[in-house]
Amino acid sequence: MFEVWAPFATRVDVEIDGAHRHEMTRGDGGWWTAEVPGAGHGTDYTFRVDDGDPLPDPRTLWQPSGVFGPSRVYEHERFPWTDQSWHGRVLPGSVIYEMHVGTFTTDGTFDSAIERLDHLVDLGVDFVELLPVPPVPGRHNWGYDGVDLYAVHEQYGGPDGLKRFVNACHLAGLGVIMDVVHNHLGPSGNFLAPFGPYFHDSASSFWGQAVNLDGKHSDEVRRYFIGNALHWLRDYRVDGLRLDAVHAFHDKRAIHFLEELAVEVESLSAAVGRPLTLIAESDLNDPRLVTPRESGGYGLHAVWDDDVHHALHSALTGERHGYYCDFGSMEVLAKVLTSAYLHDGTYSTFRVRTHGRPVDRRTTPGHRFVVALQNHDQIGNRARGDRLPMEALRIGAALLLTSPYTPMLFMGEEWGATTPFLFFTDHTEPDLATGEAERREREFVGFGYDDWLGTAPDPQSEQTFHMSKLNWPELTTPDHADLLAWYRDLITLRKTHPALTDPHLDRVHATYDNDATWLTVTRANLRITANFAATPVTLETPPGTILLTSDPKTHLADTSLTLPPRSVTILQTTR
Repeated sequence: MFEVWAPFATRVDVEIDGAHRHEMTRGDGGWWTAEVPGAGHGTDYTFRVDDGDPLPDPRTLWQPSGVFGPSRVYEHERFPWTDQSWHGRVLPGSVIYEMHVGTFTTDGTFDSAIERLDHLVDLGVDFVELLPVPPVPGRHNWGYDGVDLYAVHEQYGGPDGLKRFVNACHLAGLGVIMDVVHNHLGPSGNFLAPFGPYFHDSASSFWGQAVNLDGKHSDEVRRYFIGNALHWLRDYRVDGLRLDAVHAFHDKRAIHFLEELAVEVESLSAAVGRPLTLIAESDLNDPRLVTPRESGGYGLHAVWDDDVHHALHSALTGERHGYYCDFGSMEVLAKVLTSAYLHDGTYSTFRVRTHGRPVDRRTTPGHRFVVALQNHDQIGNRARGDRLPMEALRIGAALLLTSPYTPMLFMGEEWGATTPFLFFTDHTEPDLATGEAERREREFVGFGYDDWLGTAPDPQSEQTFHMSKLNWPELTTPDHADLLAWYRDLITLRKTHPALTDPHLDRVHATYDNDATWLTVTRANLRITANFAATPVTLETPPGTILLTSDPKTHLADTSLTLPPRSVTILQTTR
């Protein structure tokens, strides 16, 4: 059975194998259907609306010839799942590992990523988070230019490849989170508009037309995107979704799209008998996203918290340009490590207005905030895609992995990968290919990076993509292996000390000295002290034992702790 929503069409045909057209029958609500004898798994097809050009199915599950090619029938039930013993994984207490499939390995496929899962298991992470995997124009892309949102990029391995990856992750004890983009579609290969009012007639976002979530005829549009979310969780057995840039949604309905989605996912979770997680990326600093629906919130499970990244990055690097301008001090770092947000109703110099809403430290659990020292945005939105140096990673990782939040690592961070993660595209349409660098520079201006204009590699260059691939042989060198051991030890410590997964923010305390640039975070009987200065610092401390230190020259006396320059120590006190 072929079906498609085209509410304003007067005729719709399904064309099989580019030759045989079959007129479809209009049904209720603008849905058209057709039975085609002999069509099944592997059949290529397109739709023609009012005798227009052949177009891929808006809900296509398989696009083997790319975004401009025909759709292919895909039957989910054919895949031989072997993960029947998998019962899911909850977010509290977990560590996430963010991965771009195309640059995680040399081959850049799901199957080659499977070969590296032992590394992630040994590292101790709990979830793998994939950057978006729907088809994109050309061969490689970050994924945020995706179209055909129900399908899987063929260069990664297509729908079966993703299922093999999820199945292998589950067998290895790893959950899978997928990054999904529902606020816009890519500029190339997007053929939704000829079928119906998928896009808002007046609102837009930085990335193009806003999705029609609240305008006329928007009920089926909402179902398209909610159905998309459910199909990843149900048909691909994915364990959670990261919802891209939810602040870009245009929805003025009484029941917001996010709340409706949360209800649907909760119902699916009960049906499949395993936890399903929704994580929002939001620039709003609004804890209502993760406030339970019973208390007037949207009921999502977690939200990205960029304030923690900004505070750590600025303290470690001294950078204060662009959106880092309010960050960098020990006072700010102490606030975000205990209260989630810096801007919680305070004035934002970068935005030139007040921003955010306070987090109730008594009732909002810390695991609802996903925090990172590095991620695809914060590396890739730097003109040269450069990563933090090892010394900074040691201090930052200790503060991140002992925080009350849900930590997320970016691929290669755990060994101090020296390869950049650059912005890359592979547009096949000449106007998009030649204008991508200019569009990227405009985005840098928005980030406050005016002085970096003209320094970024050409996004369309093949070399830019290949430069971003991880160099796994680095792991064999002593410095990188030593940093990897540090990350493993920190994750092990997090999982063995209940104080580090305690979600109560009001039990996290911090002391600091802005001038001497040191900070101590106290979590029950654990004290995490970081010295950001270029000189040693000696601090009073209760008696205890050093559990981990980034510098062997750290000295603990009866009532004092001396930290070498640019170092961090985790102390377990006896009282």
